[in-house]
Amino acid sequence: MAKVPEEKKQNRYKAIIEKIFFDSYKHGSIEIEFDRDDLPRAAKALEVDLPDNLGDVIYSIRYRTSMPEKILSVQPQGMEWIIEGKGRSRYAFRLVRFNRIVPNTKLVTIKVPDSTPEIVSAYALSDEQALLAKVRYNRLVDVFLGIASYSLQNHLRTTVDGIGQIEIDEIYVGIDKHGRQYVMPVQAKGGSDQLAAVQIKQDIAWCAQKYPNLICRAISVQFIEDNLIAMFELVQEADEIKVAEERHYRLVSASSIGPDDLKTYVARG
Repeated sequence: MAKVPEEKKQNRYKAIIEKIFFDSYKHGSIEIEFDRDDLPRAAKALEVDLPDNLGDVIYSIRYRTSMPEKILSVQPQGMEWIIEGKGRSRYAFRLVRFNRIVPNTKLVTIKVPDSTPEIVSAYALSDEQALLAKVRYNRLVDVFLGIASYSLQNHLRTTVDGIGQIEIDEIYVGIDKHGRQYVMPVQAKGGSDQLAAVQIKQDIAWCAQKYPNLICRAISVQFIEDNLIAMFELVQEADEIKVAEERHYRLVSASSIGPDDLKTYVARG
């Protein structure tokens, strides 16, 4: 079977999602529930081919691409429509406060000797993969949080009670000098992608479910440009995700870090 071009696949996914949304949308709606069985019904009504992987339709709109333009047109200023999991095969369009995690362009940059093996940099397959590799090889989670951290698993697809399936880009565990143990879910964004707060909420919920005795510290990492990485620690307050700390690290050769840089870092400390 011929592979469906990505653009055509995304157009088909968006058409299905748009159909489900507007079948139930009314002016003033803030939540619209649906289930997986609505996908084949929408595809049949639109006379488009049903994807083999139904879950990929939902996953794509939640994490890879934007909502259809017609749905975006009915969201109030400062608000956005998201898709939340509501349990096994259950979902809901929900109107929430617009909340994207983006780097602060006014923040100072910290130089870090680049320890990424050159062969890894040469063969990284995507921005996201390259970003995760650079964070791992340069121990940036340790540097950022000040604790000993270890990569446990990456690209974890799992489920959260009451939410459904989620994916976490990488999971770290760690320990500090007092013996306190941590779990750190990491979400990575390459290029111009922005992190949605809903992903962090899901990560925090999974940590509470899977590791109730560990301290959860949710992290987001993002390329600002080549070898300049923004790192965020994120916390949940009520129903909102907020930035607890942000640092920007530039990966450079060791010879690029001079005495003036080191004096500056001492002064900041």
